[in-house]
Amino acid sequence: MRIAILAHEKFPHRAKTALGVLRYTDDEVVAVLDRDNPGRRVAEFVPDVQDAPIVESMADLVGRDRDGDWDVDALLIGISPIGGAFDESWRADVRTALEAGCDVISGLHYFLDEDEEFAALAADHGCEIRDVREPPEGLSVSRGIADEVSAEVVLTVGTDCSVGKLTTTMELARAAREAGHDAAVIPTGQTGIMIEGWGVPVDRVVSDFAAGAVEEMILETGEDHDYLFVEGQGSIVHPAYSGVTAGILHGSMPDRLVLCHAAGTEVIHGYESFALPPIEEYVERYESFAAPVRETEVVAGALNTADLESEADARTALDEFATAIDGPATDVVRFGVDEVLDTVI
Repeated sequence: MRIAILAHEKFPHRAKTALGVLRYTDDEVVAVLDRDNPGRRVAEFVPDVQDAPIVESMADLVGRDRDGDWDVDALLIGISPIGGAFDESWRADVRTALEAGCDVISGLHYFLDEDEEFAALAADHGCEIRDVREPPEGLSVSRGIADEVSAEVVLTVGTDCSVGKLTTTMELARAAREAGHDAAVIPTGQTGIMIEGWGVPVDRVVSDFAAGAVEEMILETGEDHDYLFVEGQGSIVHPAYSGVTAGILHGSMPDRLVLCHAAGTEVIHGYESFALPPIEEYVERYESFAAPVRETEVVAGALNTADLESEADARTALDEFATAIDGPATDVVRFGVDEVLDTVI
């Protein structure tokens, strides 16, 4: 499939869905929509993901044939503001995509298929709106039996949102497969679902059923693979998203935890009046919170050093982080995952 990714005014640093898809999708990304940077290319900002031109709007893409390299099958919403709201400044791009017969894929809490204008356009032009944050029916409470599967379960947890839990999950799973292990990803958020093509958006599930939704995914896949890498969400201390974190932690009943952090971060993103606790406290908090349901340990760490320009500074930060968690740590993009993978599996 050939897709365009909408990332207006947020690319690349606040467009984690766009970056995740660019890094891991099997689809061809024909363009990124960002009205702040038209005429540039993705590789100018992020060199280690799929490259694509950056254009101002969907109107720049439609109506061209494949020989012009612009024909688009779907528009994917690659950003999600706090609360998952729809920005009305995107309406023209979504409208243009639907009028051109393109599917639209969205991970917002605002469901596009419930928008009267978009639903009518999709029906008129024979295209599909996929709201991936819409949870499946039939979910229920956890039975506390995820630990009965034969697969080893590894969960990424974080000091905050947007610190690299998805990237760490994907890199560990990919490296495990390359090392000859049968490994699968358990997607729990919109980006993981877009990449993997299945999963449950835990932050949209009724809170009583969140742990049960994760448990069900573990039970569905746990006898088919040797390792399950569960995509974590939020943080145990996040004032808004800790409930999602808790549901995944208890529902997955993980054998091991990998703590993810962004170097230099001192306050919670979007809630800057809340300071991050010391790294050592996160280790104790995650392990003690999980313990009544499942004894587990933080065995390794993943540090996002993207904001540190020099390799020497990144290495120093990694050494400090590894000392704080009392285990191996890496930047999974910058330095690979070998040492951490050896500990995890």
